[in-house]
Amino acid sequence: MTRRGRGGELARFALLVLICLIGLELYFVVRIAAMRFVDPESTTFQRSEAWRLALDRGKVSWQQHWLDYDAISPNLKRAVIAAEDASFVEHSGVEWDALEKAWDRNQRAEAAAEKRPAKREPKVVGGSTITQQLAKNLFLGGERNFVRKGQELALAYAMEALLGKRRILEIYLNNVEWGEGVFGADAAARRYFHVGAGSLSAAQAAQLAVMLPAPKRFEKRPGSPYIVGRAGTIVARMASVELP
Repeated sequence: MTRRGRGGELARFALLVLICLIGLELYFVVRIAAMRFVDPESTTFQRSEAWRLALDRGKVSWQQHWLDYDAISPNLKRAVIAAEDASFVEHSGVEWDALEKAWDRNQRAEAAAEKRPAKREPKVVGGSTITQQLAKNLFLGGERNFVRKGQELALAYAMEALLGKRRILEIYLNNVEWGEGVFGADAAARRYFHVGAGSLSAAQAAQLAVMLPAPKRFEKRPGSPYIVGRAGTIVARMASVELP
């Protein structure tokens, strides 16, 4: 094949890749737009968890009950925002300052790991907003790389533009994991405090918010001194939280 022929093949391949990427983004945009009116039945993360449980245990234990935004306690909304994303109502889906700080932390950790005999996998920046977390759980897998992170950022901006803060928080609170097979605010409230999500006190809501970064670990000791102590800090912040 001549050089011109190879160049033409590469150009056609690049065009095909571009068309596929545009098609994928349009698919995501259509699904996000539909969520303005239709509650998502499940997320990519939930489906992967169901598959894992089915393989590991031969059955799927699942607790989830959708509640409309107004039926969820304002205490829980404030607690989750205070714990996970204090600037939720102000940013446009991505907190670049938080991403930069997380990047710096990861770079320092990676540099320290390189000095040890056993090197660790490179870390991907964290600093995710509630919108980013929802985008990841709804549409993306659990892999950790920069391509997936870039997709997460693009989806977060699309969600902010098409759904708005109130709907984003509603979907997040109804789908986020609060333990193995426990998804959403109402299932969590009933599992840990035996009340509906609309009746959570400030202290109870704060304890649930503390669990979010590592729900499978914290569900083993939901009333541990760490959770109770950290919850006290969150309660103190809740009064200043603005709700969408």
